[in-house]
Amino acid sequence: MKRAFTEDGECPDERVLVTGFPAFTARRMAAKILAEDATARLDLLVRDKFVAAARDFIASLPSDQAARIEPLIGDVCDMDLGLAGGEFARIAAEVTTIWHMAGIYFHGVDRHTARRVNVEGTRGVIELAKEARQLRRLCHWSTATVSGKRRGVVMEDELDENQSFHNFYEETKFEAEKLARAAQRHLPVTVFRPGIIVGDSRTGEIDKFDGPYYLAVLFVTTPPGVRLPLPGRGAAPLHVAPIDYVIDAAYALSLDARAAGKTFHLTDPNPLSARRVYALIAEQTRRTPAQGFIPSGLARALLHTPGIERIARGPLAFLDALDHLVFYNTRNTRELLAGTGIDCPPFDTYVAALVRYVRDVHDARRAKLEDDVFDPFD
Repeated sequence: MKRAFTEDGECPDERVLVTGFPAFTARRMAAKILAEDATARLDLLVRDKFVAAARDFIASLPSDQAARIEPLIGDVCDMDLGLAGGEFARIAAEVTTIWHMAGIYFHGVDRHTARRVNVEGTRGVIELAKEARQLRRLCHWSTATVSGKRRGVVMEDELDENQSFHNFYEETKFEAEKLARAAQRHLPVTVFRPGIIVGDSRTGEIDKFDGPYYLAVLFVTTPPGVRLPLPGRGAAPLHVAPIDYVIDAAYALSLDARAAGKTFHLTDPNPLSARRVYALIAEQTRRTPAQGFIPSGLARALLHTPGIERIARGPLAFLDALDHLVFYNTRNTRELLAGTGIDCPPFDTYVAALVRYVRDVHDARRAKLEDDVFDPFD
């Protein structure tokens, strides 16, 4: 991958800070940077309780890459990212690219926690960026769902349209993006808005089963004779994109000088309807989909049942997507990625890999926990 140049024509060695570990996106981005740029050095901001996991991750990398990455104990929620004065000063003096990928992604999160991590964490990273003398790019990891309850076509340059939100996750990511957009007036900020991120289009690998995986897990774990109806009509598009496309696209755009000051939807430009996704997953699991559907209101009522409401917040958020008629325009993304060979693959070309991974993980867990209570969504 070509290196990025500064305005004066120089091409300094990359010194990168990545927040958000141990999230799957942060892991994949760190690995991508080290694999693509043989001179890049990377600081991985890690909360104290994840230091062991960070060291395991680094040990899993090829030796030449592992030698160029260091865990940096801190927290985006704390003053100066939780770093000692000397560490903060060093990062500010050396960093060329910041990938702010930290955030609370659980859709059932409470408002206080969501604001502390998503909003105040972003504010802290922007403060660091203001001090960074060699900063080439601040990459802010947002979400397509900052559109909230808007319907119709959402453009990449749009943000505040007086929309309401389904949950505190969407609301606080919206507030965080407003901070990033404001910072674009004096910093080279690029905003990325991925849709529903699913597994690798080749291997199916993912870190947790949510979103469309609720359907895949149910099909894999349900007896063949049971027909599972879709909750809701499923006419709305389901904005999924595989992790490899999302990471490849974001990394390429981070090196493009034209991307500074812009926002990019990292979603499938031709999304399938939720019902079509449901049918494809059923086909891959050799199940016959039910012809009817459960009215979405009834499904929500069931998921709000006392005793299961808390654990149902993830499925409830996915349920909102099944009947939410919104379309994410990807003009900026397609324009700048033209000619790179980086395109979002159609869902039907990689659904088999996703389902195969779910089945393999399910079988492995069942074999390991055969004497215990088995939770397929764990």
